[in-house]
Amino acid sequence: MSMSTRLASLGATALLVTALAACTATTEEPAPLPTTPVVQLGAPGESNRTLSPEEAAALGSPDYVEEDVVFVRDMLHHHSQAIEMTGYVDERSTDADVRMLAERMDVSQTAEIDQLEKWLQTRGEPARDPDAAHEHTAASMPGLLTEDELAQLKDAKGDAFDVLFLEFMIRHHQGAIQMVEALYAAGGGQEADIDTFARHVEADQAIEIARMQEMLAER
Repeated sequence: MSMSTRLASLGATALLVTALAACTATTEEPAPLPTTPVVQLGAPGESNRTLSPEEAAALGSPDYVEEDVVFVRDMLHHHSQAIEMTGYVDERSTDADVRMLAERMDVSQTAEIDQLEKWLQTRGEPARDPDAAHEHTAASMPGLLTEDELAQLKDAKGDAFDVLFLEFMIRHHQGAIQMVEALYAAGGGQEADIDTFARHVEADQAIEIARMQEMLAER
């Protein structure tokens, strides 16, 4: 075989290899199934569940539902009353622990109100109507204080105020946790942002309840 014939043969072989490589590179392979176990968190009181690879691969980000919208609007009103309660502390209590607790609640729940209002706005849901807040009563929302109880808290001072504030706020926090439980029971709380917020409320307010119970026992 002549040198020119051998070069031509090698060139053709190289082109064939290159073409095959190109075809292989552009062929789309199906996405592999997840190999790391994916655990789906259970609702409060329910156990977690490990998803199969097929379930994990098909798992998307659930959209919000009407129950989430109702929960957000109710929690906005619930938080607003808590902030009203903490607003009484400065002029009625000299207890450093109570004042510090109230300040923490005011800061955290004000930030959460902003977060909830933005959640509604970014999803095109009507913002909270100030007049609609008056539709909520202590009978219709867990932990909510009646007008008489708010007046009682407002009229108290000193040690009497501290005890009453702790008793009422414990009940108020317990009501918020009940609202979270009701959200999941109704099928809500699956959207990522709502799930994160609801679990935060449940954990944070449970911690504060324990602390307030300790403070109440000391008094």
